[in-house]
Amino acid sequence: MLERLSDLGCREVIDLDSGARIGAVRDAVIDLQTGRVTAIIVPGRLRSLGLLGRDEEICVPWEAVRQVGEDLIFVRLRRRKGGEGPVLEENLP
Repeated sequence: MLERLSDLGCREVIDLDSGARIGAVRDAVIDLQTGRVTAIIVPGRLRSLGLLGRDEEICVPWEAVRQVGEDLIFVRLRRRKGGEGPVLEENLP
C-alpha cells in the first residue's frame, strides 16, 4: 500500500487500549537511510483553551501503529505508571 506522507496529516490517532483520541498527525519522523517512517508526531493537548499553550507533543513510534485506515490510525501505547501519558520505548526503564 503506497501512501503520501501528507495524507497522514489528515488522520486522527486513536489509542486502542483506552479508546482515547490522541489527536491528528502533525508530522512524521523519517529514517533518511531507509526512507521509512519511524514515528508520527501528534501535538499535545491545549491547556486552558489554548491560553496556556499546549502539552508536550507526542512522538508515537511506528512500531506502536497497529492499523492505518482512511480516516484513523490505531496505535497501542505503553503508559507510565499511574496512566499519565504515553511513554516512548527509549524512555522505559
